[in-house]
Order: sequence, then structure tokens, then C-alpha cells
Amino acid sequence: MGAFETLFKRPKKLKKVNGYFQMLDGYTPVFTTYDGGVYEMELTRSCIHTFATHCSKLLPTVQGADLRGIQALLDGKPNPFMTSAQFLYKVATIYEAQNTCFIAPLLDQFDRLIGYYPLQPRQVEILDIGGDPWIRYTFADGKRAAIELSLCGVVSKYLYRNDIKGESNDVLNPTMQLLSMQNQGIAEGIRNSASFRFMANVNNFVKSEDLKKERKKFVDENLGPDSGGLALFPNTYTNVQQITSTPQVVDPKQMELIQTRVYNYFGSNESVLQNKAVGDDWSAYYEGKVEPFAIQLSQAMTCMTYTGGELARRNAIVWSANRLQYMTNTDKLQVSSQMFDRGILSLNDIMDIWNLPHVPGGDKRYIRKEYTEISQLDHVDALQEELAAEKAKAAQAAQPAEDHEQNEEGEHDPERKGQAEE
Repeated sequence: MGAFETLFKRPKKLKKVNGYFQMLDGYTPVFTTYDGGVYEMELTRSCIHTFATHCSKLLPTVQGADLRGIQALLDGKPNPFMTSAQFLYKVATIYEAQNTCFIAPLLDQFDRLIGYYPLQPRQVEILDIGGDPWIRYTFADGKRAAIELSLCGVVSKYLYRNDIKGESNDVLNPTMQLLSMQNQGIAEGIRNSASFRFMANVNNFVKSEDLKKERKKFVDENLGPDSGGLALFPNTYTNVQQITSTPQVVDPKQMELIQTRVYNYFGSNESVLQNKAVGDDWSAYYEGKVEPFAIQLSQAMTCMTYTGGELARRNAIVWSANRLQYMTNTDKLQVSSQMFDRGILSLNDIMDIWNLPHVPGGDKRYIRKEYTEISQLDHVDALQEELAAEKAKAAQAAQPAEDHEQNEEGEHDPERKGQAEE
């Protein structure tokens, strides 16, 4: 038994296929998912890898009653072959390289959900089975599997002509060709600059075959590995000169323009690819690239996991990241100090920002006493006035008692008493 039999159990009851499910866009719902060599170029693969790596750090949160253990499933292994981070990386890679990723549920013998698996089929068909849309996958080895479309999650981008699958990456082909030509130009320039060529006049040769033999002989004797570094030739050669070749390298501005076109298509930049983005730069990349994917993935997995009644009870799967962890240390310190004494963040929240373990009692929140609610300002002023009045009364009441004590001390002290009589 292989991976296909492990992931897709044979149905108990075969269903009749009524043909293709008719879509509103009028297109026959048959999609091929192979998309050229987007993942085969160095720069485009770097953009895809960086995006998938950041997406793999998303954390799952199950909202509502988790009666089926979805949280433990997503935290551990969503399927028998992948951990949670690997699952996210694979989904993000397929999503970015093919613009559409299908997520199939793994079911046990009682049709209970026991996992999720990202699919990369060769062909996808939407079939009409009993009036309901089913999705049938055809893999590279020819094997097929089908499941209700409502039980399958679809994450896609560039939705235009089709309601399910995103557009292809054909618009990137001109840029891909420029990248290929750029790499070939760099390799050719290096090859030409590393070669040695000579020109000379040769006398007493009439036939072209004799010239070819003489040229080969000269190369073998003077430019071969056993030449010893010294060129020797007979007096039949005259005006021997080395041909100086100037390597033609790619213009740096043209290289930058090509790279910028790739960055624009994948929504990335050089600082993100080289792991230099922190603070506002990272927040911009997260909000513009990672967060839209996290929202769509959360909604797709929520809809494929829960029934209508469970959705009405606010059950949901949410993928998110703690962006505060990617701030600079200066920004972390400022946020920690400003948010902690205002009761917004607890001590354990601060520990999460600094990637430190939680401490006992760290969920308590503290706030500075001089803060008060705006609507209670008049009440606070009245309390302060009452407190000041009480302090004044207490001071007045304490003054006669102090005078009485001083008089009693003077009566018992002979020296003070004598001084008083004098």
C-alpha cells in the first residue's frame, strides 16, 4: 500500500457521474495544474521559498468548542507525512507557484475528519454527481480520487475567468526568458574572458585543408596542457598577435530592472529575500503578502471542517502570527514598557514578544494608579477634595494633642520648668 491508498480510502459505495458540473463562467471545469518552470529559476524560487518559509511560522487557533481535537491535529501532524510547519510550507509553495492549492480532508472509515493534505494533481475536474459538485483529481501516475467540493478547501489568487482556479503564470514568461538570457550572457562572458586566441599570417599554404591542419598543430603544441607556457612556431608564421577579447557583461541597470519585475510579480523585495526586513519593513510584507494568504487559508479550512450549525456557533480555524516578535529590540522594549503598565499586555505576553518561556502568575495584568476613566474625572476630583479635607481635619485634630504632650513633658522636666519660671 502506497501514499495514495493511505490518503484516499476507497469509498464504500460508488456514485454515478452525470457529467461535468456547469459553471457560471461557461468554461468546462477541467484544469491542468502544471505551470511551466516558475519554480525552476533561481530568483523566482527564492521568492516562493521566502514566502513559504514565513507562512510556515503561522500558528493555528481553533475558536469555539474543539470537540473533535482539531487544535491538537493542527499543532502536531495534519497528515501522516507532514508536520504543521511542513503542511503550511507545502500549501504556500503550491499556492505561489501554481496560483491555486487544493486541500483535501483525510477521513477515517466512519467519514470522520482525521487530517488535511495539500494536493498537487496533474488535472482537476468538477463533476456533477447527484446534482452536487464533486472534485476529481488525476495525479501524475494516472490514479484518480474524488470528493465533494464542499469538503475540499481551495486557496487561490488571480481569480478572473474561472471561479475556482486562478490564472496561470504565463504573463511572467517574458521575464523568465529575460532571466534565462541574462544567465546565459553572464556565463558566455566568463567563458570568453577565460579563453586565449591568436591571429597570424601563414605563407606557402594554398589548400584550406592544409591551413586547418596547421592551425590544429599550432594549438596542440602551443596552447595545450603540455605546452610549458612558451609559444614556439616556425618562420612560416608572420605577424603573430593575440586577440584581446572584451567580455560583454549584463548591464547592472538591466539586471536590476529584471529583478524588480520579478519582485513586483511576487510582492517581495531584496531585503525580504535576504532576511534583512525588520520592524515596519516586515510589517508591510506581512500585511501585504502573508496576512491575505493566512486569512484565505483560515476561511477555506474553516468551511471545509465545520458544518453550517458549527459555523453559526462561531467555530473557526484561524492562522495568525505574533508580528511583535519580528520587531527590532528597541521597538520591542518600547512596546513592552508602554503596554505593560497600562494593562494591555500581561507579563506572559511580554515574554512571548522576547521569545522567553512563561512564568507562574504571568497572566495577571497591572496598571498605573494615576490613570482613570474619562467619564470618572469629576468623581475623581471630588474624591481628591474629600481626601484633602479629611487630611486637613486630621492635622487640626492632631495639633492640640501635640501641644498637650509638650506641656506635660515640661511639668515633669525640672530644667524646662525652671526655664519657664524665669
